[in-house]
Amino acid sequence: MTPMTTGHSPRAEANRRHILDVALAELLRDPDASMDQIARAAGVVRRTVYGHFPSREALISTLVDGAVEAVAAADAAGREGIDDLAQAVAGSVLAVWKVADRYRILVALAQRSVTMEGIIERLTPVRQASTELLQRGLDEGVFVSPLPAPALAYVHEQMMFAVMEAVNHGLLDAQEAGRSAAVTVLTAAGVPASLATALVAKLSD
Repeated sequence: MTPMTTGHSPRAEANRRHILDVALAELLRDPDASMDQIARAAGVVRRTVYGHFPSREALISTLVDGAVEAVAAADAAGREGIDDLAQAVAGSVLAVWKVADRYRILVALAQRSVTMEGIIERLTPVRQASTELLQRGLDEGVFVSPLPAPALAYVHEQMMFAVMEAVNHGLLDAQEAGRSAAVTVLTAAGVPASLATALVAKLSD
């Protein structure tokens, strides 16, 4: 559902941005936060929130769009300027986790309204970039997998979701999760565990 706005003026856009920032904070604090709670926290009336977002689902969908944009930017920045393909993959995962860790509760919440298929569809550009990187690695023998690059990229994506859920359920410390995810992704691509661990440690220093 496409969110509505009350106008295109700088003030209206600033108001919309403020509501989104407050909504994210409130939903991370209380995943069941209502539109009324969000309005009170933002210091506006309920009608103002609905003027920008016709439903709670539309608000969450917009937040997910913002999260995906942040993930895409982190993915590109994490591998920028890195020629070594294994290091590029590790750098991407480490950078993405810094963003994903902030949004991991939101992703779990969004699955109630956006659906997992919708989230995966939004991540298509990120997955395509990962596929290209993995294909180069497979062609050059840096990576080894019985899976073709598109399937391997999908598996890596699902690993990140699984790591988020592991942190959400208290099975993994959030501070260690990024490094653990990077090592896991590399080993899934056929990189020896010792080398993967060393690469991630180097990038984490």
